[in-house]
Amino acid sequence: MKFKFSESKGQASKLLLVLAAVVLVAVIITFLIMKMAVKPPEPVTPGPTAIPLPVYEQTLGKIRFIFLGAIDRGSALKVSDIRNPQYASSIQKELTTGEKFIQVTIGAQNKGTENTEQNAWKMENIVDSEGRNYEPLQGYTVQPWLPVIDQCGEVLKPAFNPTSCTKIYEVSKQSTGLKIRVETGIGNKAVSDKFDVFLLDLIVK
Repeated sequence: MKFKFSESKGQASKLLLVLAAVVLVAVIITFLIMKMAVKPPEPVTPGPTAIPLPVYEQTLGKIRFIFLGAIDRGSALKVSDIRNPQYASSIQKELTTGEKFIQVTIGAQNKGTENTEQNAWKMENIVDSEGRNYEPLQGYTVQPWLPVIDQCGEVLKPAFNPTSCTKIYEVSKQSTGLKIRVETGIGNKAVSDKFDVFLLDLIVK
């Protein structure tokens, strides 16, 4: 009788192990089925890229720069368009290019309480969407088509109306997204090792 009791006890232990294994397998299968049944999360799609708005004015230090206008003068600066009468009789022909002339005018206004220094502000190069730089035309060749009085870099008095500055550039026909670089020395100083710089957007007509 003692032998039979031990044998039945061993069989019961084996049966319990088998049942435990079956339950474990059932739990694992149930978990896998439930996991497969769960709907995968929707893929995250990036939203539309924000398009930066054009900027036509910017204050650097106490000087407010304002875009006033830009004109596509085409491939020729005509004699009939000369603005400085002292050159009218001496200029015999138009100034031409294989690309195009762009005339840009900006304004500068003193938002501070004291006069600025002479040449404390500047209008520099035109920059296109590819980062190409176009320097302003200078000297006798372009002077007839610029204003009689050059106000670029003039002393700005506090709260006066903006002082205009006009320059003409020779720009590639392929260039798009044109901007004009304006700058002033740190602290609105005329002479400085560092500068505040900004690119104003242009609307060329």
